[in-house]
Amino acid sequence: MTAIKHALQRDIFTPNDERLLSIVNVCKAGKKKKNCFLCATVTTERPVQAKVVKVKKSDKGDFYKRQVAWELRDLTEVDAKDANKENPEFDLHFEKVYRWVASSTAEKNSFISCIWKLNQRYLRKKVEFVNVSAQLLEELPRAEESAPSSESQSVAGGDEDALDDYQELNAREEQDIEGMMEVCEYAISNAEAFAEKLSKELQVLDGANIQSIMASEKQVSNLMFLLDKALGEVDTIEGKLSSYEEMLQSVKQQMDQISQSNHLIQISNSNNGKLLDEIQFLVNHMDLSRGHIRALQEGDLSTPKGIEACINASEALLQCMSLALRPGHDKLAAVKQQQMLFSELRDTFARRLTNHLNNVFVHQGHDQSSTLSQHTPDLALPKHSPLHRDLLRYAKLMEWLKNTQKEKYDGLSRTYVDYMSRLYEREIKDFFEGAKIKMTGTTKEAKGKFATLPRKESALKQEMESVAGLHGSSGKLTGSTSSLNKLAVQGSSSRRSQSSSLLDMGNMSASDLDVADRTKFDKIFEQVLSELEPLCLAEQDFIIKFFKLQQQVPLAQAEVDDADGAALSRPSVNEHRHSISSERDMVRLMMNKIFQSIETELNSLIALGDKMDSFHSLYMLVKMSHHVWTAENVDPASYLSTTLGNVLVTVKRNFDKCIQLQIRQMEEVKISKKSKVGILNFVTGFEEFAELAETIFRNAERRGDLDKAYSKLIRAVFQNVEKVANESQKTPRDVVMMENFHHIFSTLSRLKISCLESERREAKHKYTEHLQSYVITSLGQPLEKLNHFFEGVEVRVSQGVREEEVSYQLAFSKQELRKVIKEYPGKEVKKGLDNLYKKVDKHLCEEESLLQVVWHSMQDEFIRQYKHFEGLIGRCYPGSGITMDFTIQDMLEYFSSIAQSH
Repeated sequence: MTAIKHALQRDIFTPNDERLLSIVNVCKAGKKKKNCFLCATVTTERPVQAKVVKVKKSDKGDFYKRQVAWELRDLTEVDAKDANKENPEFDLHFEKVYRWVASSTAEKNSFISCIWKLNQRYLRKKVEFVNVSAQLLEELPRAEESAPSSESQSVAGGDEDALDDYQELNAREEQDIEGMMEVCEYAISNAEAFAEKLSKELQVLDGANIQSIMASEKQVSNLMFLLDKALGEVDTIEGKLSSYEEMLQSVKQQMDQISQSNHLIQISNSNNGKLLDEIQFLVNHMDLSRGHIRALQEGDLSTPKGIEACINASEALLQCMSLALRPGHDKLAAVKQQQMLFSELRDTFARRLTNHLNNVFVHQGHDQSSTLSQHTPDLALPKHSPLHRDLLRYAKLMEWLKNTQKEKYDGLSRTYVDYMSRLYEREIKDFFEGAKIKMTGTTKEAKGKFATLPRKESALKQEMESVAGLHGSSGKLTGSTSSLNKLAVQGSSSRRSQSSSLLDMGNMSASDLDVADRTKFDKIFEQVLSELEPLCLAEQDFIIKFFKLQQQVPLAQAEVDDADGAALSRPSVNEHRHSISSERDMVRLMMNKIFQSIETELNSLIALGDKMDSFHSLYMLVKMSHHVWTAENVDPASYLSTTLGNVLVTVKRNFDKCIQLQIRQMEEVKISKKSKVGILNFVTGFEEFAELAETIFRNAERRGDLDKAYSKLIRAVFQNVEKVANESQKTPRDVVMMENFHHIFSTLSRLKISCLESERREAKHKYTEHLQSYVITSLGQPLEKLNHFFEGVEVRVSQGVREEEVSYQLAFSKQELRKVIKEYPGKEVKKGLDNLYKKVDKHLCEEESLLQVVWHSMQDEFIRQYKHFEGLIGRCYPGSGITMDFTIQDMLEYFSSIAQSH
């Protein structure tokens, strides 16, 4: 490196009057390594200019050439990348940033040190050094100077020492020198004369300083004299202060005695004040007025004014008894005497209050005036709001009794539950008896109407009663699926006669009777639930208010207060939660005992309704679900919510039994071998069930249960329709399937039940499929020989015989074709179609009215076959002139005239 420096100095910088101070071997960061040298130089002429020069070796490698030079004054920042770790990278910020990687960290540090020195010496605008350690900028140059092998020492030489000894003038020194030079005009032209003049002036100033010091000696002597005199005065003052201190010593003793006396007086006054406060505290908080004492001993508990006086007196007594006494108060005789008085008053008033409320409860429990609901035309439960209103006046007294005499409070609650349970049991029993009478009254009227029927209808009624066993509701021929499905499948004529006989019942059909019965049952059941709900809620609300049992847990606010440190500690929160939970359990227990008969009576009423008509379970499921939902919204943990929820389980089971019963009756259905099938009873039964269910479950909460029941029922209907169709002997299978699935499709299309949309499409497919099958099968009979002939022709063609060569087959010659066609003249075809119409009329039932639909489908199919036969004649017997004895127009006239004649 030393040889390179000498070569650069000799070849490049000496010709330009520059000196090379430091050099570093670098390459650009992030690029392919092309080495070059960065040189720190200064000019030999003044003013001195510092530069950074980039030198690169020529491509031939023989010499070095100067490539780029930057003025040091244009350098703004030097970034060494890392001040703590060795890193060969560094950046120089001129008009743009140049990033370099040195061949070694030592060369980089030496170069940066040289730049720093040049910056300190020649530049007023200082360069910013980033990520450069202080040691590098201050100590490293000295270490390099002392190092025997330092490369910078050999290059810089005397300039390095000059840089270290140089001290720059400050601003004030510069101003002073400029001022002196302005005074002496020859300061610049004759420096030696100027220096001599300055030396003479310096000597004059030194002499003046010495004379000034000698002149101030006398003033120092005068100052010392004044100090001695001041010390004497200080001694005099100290003597006077000592005499004053001796005089004040006696006064201090007297003041100490006075202070001690005052302290004793203050203690005495403080004790007297505290004693007065204690006496005042006891008098204010443990004194009960005579009026309160008289109210507790003799107060009238039957009048509002007396009750109010007793409430005020009991609250005052509770405050006195719950007073937190201070330490030592319990040892005072007066305090003990007052506590004994309070205990006696508490026991006396608690006994009086308990006896009075016991009498009220007993009187109410034996009151017979509220059990007259069975004699009233309206189905309603007696209202207990007057009793609740009268008893709520004692609520605060019950709270006082709960806080002071828990045993008497518990005894009163047991007495109330005992007598009120008897009262409610009588009322609820009478109420449900009235409901049952109203429910069964409708069916008894219907039973009375059946007594006027002819013998045939009476026999049919007896048969239905033996099947259904419905306590007088068996007169419903089409209303109850449970009764209909066990009857044998009747012919259309017998059904028409039964329907006509029912019209004698006051112009009301059987289904109309069912709707009236079920609507009345629904109203009665809803009225029962509507009466029970406010009764239970009112009684529960009264128990909570009267017995002071908190149902709603104000624990969230308690926890908030606890978090703020203002209310409850964590143990007290847990105790509070436990207390409220036990009170909630007590409310539930009291309600269970008071209304223990409600669940039993409800189950009995539900059993009666289900026995009267299994379809009643639909009404009960909807009504009970709605009331359970309403009760849970009011209070999920209430007695009413729990009880109705238990009863709802029973109702749901009855609903499931109703569905299973209908499915089982579908499976057990039997058909008559002598009469045609028609629309199966369980198909019409499903239609009635769906119509009724859609009316009942409109906007109901338990719609999902109905959808599940629909899926089970419709699957059973499909399976049993196919079962009956396969077993039918009188009616063709396709007719049974076609008519019943058409009825199912019509029902589902009319009711628009969303969950049965796929079943509706399936029913339509089965109806269309079996209609086509029946039409094709039936049409083969009027032209049987012609059909067989052309079927044979199609077989020969399918076997490979060419169509124009079929006529050469002996069995299918032109002569054979003419013979077959002659057997079916127009009159014979019309006669065969007339017989076919009669046969179809016998197969089809009147309820579904599919005769014209089937006849029109047969007409279309017959025309299609006719055209098919003509096409075969034209292709297989060309030029023979053979045609059918009747035309398509003749066929249309045949079908039309036959349909009109019947």
